[in-house]
Amino acid sequence: MAKHLNCDGLRRRDFLKAGVLGTTGLSLASYLRMAEAGGVRGNAPAKSAIFINLNGGPSHMDTFDLKPNAPDEYRGLFNPIATNASGVEFCEHLPKLAKCADKFAVLRGVSHTLGAHQLGTEYVNTGNRPLPSLEFPGYGSVVTKQSKNLPGDLPSFVAVGNNTQQKAGYMGVRYAPLVTGSTPRPGQPYSVRGVSLGNGLTVNEVEKRTSLLRELDTTFAGYEKNNQLLDGLDRFSEQAHNMITSKRAREAFDISKESPAFAAPFGDEAFGMSCLLASRLVEAGVKFVSMSLGGWDTHQNNFDRLENNLLPTLDTGLAALFNGLAQKGLLDSTVVYITGEFGRTPKLNNRSTPGGRDHYPRCMFMLMAGGGVKGGQVIGESDEKATQPLNDVITPDDVAASFYHALGIDHTHEYDTTTGRPVMIVREGTVIDQLFA
Repeated sequence: MAKHLNCDGLRRRDFLKAGVLGTTGLSLASYLRMAEAGGVRGNAPAKSAIFINLNGGPSHMDTFDLKPNAPDEYRGLFNPIATNASGVEFCEHLPKLAKCADKFAVLRGVSHTLGAHQLGTEYVNTGNRPLPSLEFPGYGSVVTKQSKNLPGDLPSFVAVGNNTQQKAGYMGVRYAPLVTGSTPRPGQPYSVRGVSLGNGLTVNEVEKRTSLLRELDTTFAGYEKNNQLLDGLDRFSEQAHNMITSKRAREAFDISKESPAFAAPFGDEAFGMSCLLASRLVEAGVKFVSMSLGGWDTHQNNFDRLENNLLPTLDTGLAALFNGLAQKGLLDSTVVYITGEFGRTPKLNNRSTPGGRDHYPRCMFMLMAGGGVKGGQVIGESDEKATQPLNDVITPDDVAASFYHALGIDHTHEYDTTTGRPVMIVREGTVIDQLFA
């Protein structure tokens, strides 16, 4: 699979190594052993969430915030096209998204001040400006902690492809995602190490191994009672066993179970297949799915890379995700959030290869759909050259607060860190009421 290296030297992989949970190296049983639940407002519109990271920082001016009347050194090469939302225009290379613009909201003029990849990524993945003294948890970890009545045979938080950005932070590895380790391929059964049965392993063999473990547990029961590290081992091992042997869990990850007619709009690229898997997982009952599409760090060849690679890939996968969730009746109950870590310079840079744009956090776009979000609208506005917000400033904190609001989570709720320090889920930020109007 393709790998991307940002200009600041931070490597981003589209697909994580199989069988690990982020950088923790946890097995499925370890992951389940550490899982806990909190609480969510019962009347929340969204019951699940999908978060998509556009790693590298996509250009706002060449996607969802074009300025056709700006000077040539700003406006770029692409033209705007009308969408099915009145008065809303997108880039001409996003025709599929233009046809379903009524299903999502565009946030323009989102602004912050962190122009480095790592800092910007940490900011938009948590809704909190990074601090050297504290690592904030990502959205998926918070949703996992807040969720009640989680299905025993399904993970609550799944990371598809590259999502090392969604970290558990001060909440600890018990709230880290279950990483798939790969992305699906069109029309093929999909195996996830730790969930699917591979290498000829059968359910009967798993049952035999479980019986042996029970015998060993009995043998060492006296020791276990006096060891906090083994406390609760039986309960979480049983949950891991339930997931491995659950037909529902295995089928939830198997996109070959989808009808060809439903799967066709997702295309055959990794991102589209990840979007298809995400729709299937939330349908099965998974609370949070994260994924990424990298390569947006376009200091050079911005227009060629966008036109011939990035925009068609995003257009196909994202439009199919919105339409597919709506077709399954899941869009109202699933909130979807798409963002990069920043925008890119409105004025083209002076590098030897023409047509590049550099890092630019002062103005960017974000997208949100489902979960009570009113689609077909643009919230916020940038100035005539897309250099800054025209009026009110929208921050990543505001969007994070709104994301949690759709899920029924109070973003001002406090958790204690391991040192006993009380910290709000989102320390700054206000819910954007217009998103839900």
